[in-house]
Amino acid sequence: MNVRGDAAFFVDSWDPAYGASFEASAAGPAAPSSAQVDADVELPAVDWRAIGVRPGVRAPDVVLLVDGVRRIDASIWTAETDGGSFPGLAASYAAGVVRCDLGRGAAQLAGTQVGRGLFTASPSARDVVAGAIRYPVHRVGGTGELAKLPAAVQGPLTALEVAVSDAARVDGDLLVVDGPLRSRRQLPRTLGYIKTQHSQYLDARLTAVVTGMASGERSPVFRLGTAWGGWSWYLRLPVAIGAPWAGIVRVECSADLPVEAAIELADLSLVTLPRFASTPYKDPRAPQNLIPIAGLERRLRALLGDSRLLHRALTTAARAAR
Repeated sequence: MNVRGDAAFFVDSWDPAYGASFEASAAGPAAPSSAQVDADVELPAVDWRAIGVRPGVRAPDVVLLVDGVRRIDASIWTAETDGGSFPGLAASYAAGVVRCDLGRGAAQLAGTQVGRGLFTASPSARDVVAGAIRYPVHRVGGTGELAKLPAAVQGPLTALEVAVSDAARVDGDLLVVDGPLRSRRQLPRTLGYIKTQHSQYLDARLTAVVTGMASGERSPVFRLGTAWGGWSWYLRLPVAIGAPWAGIVRVECSADLPVEAAIELADLSLVTLPRFASTPYKDPRAPQNLIPIAGLERRLRALLGDSRLLHRALTTAARAAR
């Protein structure tokens, strides 16, 4: 009981080892994003309210969920002929897609691909062969600071995700990408699924609509004017309501779509995504970490191979090169 009028508090349902479902900036959870937002899209901002499942909307027969994982196998340094040196990363990454047949109630792994690479700005770096594994060179621009190299892995990983999803698509399906769409905005019938909320894009009044949603409701569609912006909306998955952002995910689709198509996808997401919500006793990131995605992540991490053996093989290859 709060006898002194102290502020209420909630315990985030996620295991703290995975961060938090809402990650506020240093300025606090009310710190606004710098992105331009157009909230007068589906409803005028003054009329914003939570939206439930609309009559006649049914989930697609086939839903494809795609995800990728990456791992740094070793940090390296090159020795240039002029006496200089460049940092580098030997990385492994994998992408896969799960095909969910909602009519039959069945899910299966529809495809996986594994890639590896040596990421560095070194002009003299060559492919590294570590035992039976090859790390092709991915030359990065600029000075190649070590802190910026992990981000360079995202491009090849995204390309793998696009390749595995393209191979599995069928007419009338819905593709759900774990994370922002970014360069995948051109893919048809595709949703970006963002389970961790790093920023607040809406003002306080509209945010109150979002945090006041019941399970199985969504916000109106709005438009983000960021570099990778597009149509977006929030959705609350099945969850025991507690913390304001419990069970809330942000979903997005391509800005190239007409607003009517974006609203159709928003309605479709509301009858589709809650089916895959995880439960706390099975997943430390429930309900946002969707069940097929959780299983896919485990499979992909296994495909990357033993990190200790790869590190040892890379160390041996470096010695042999010297």
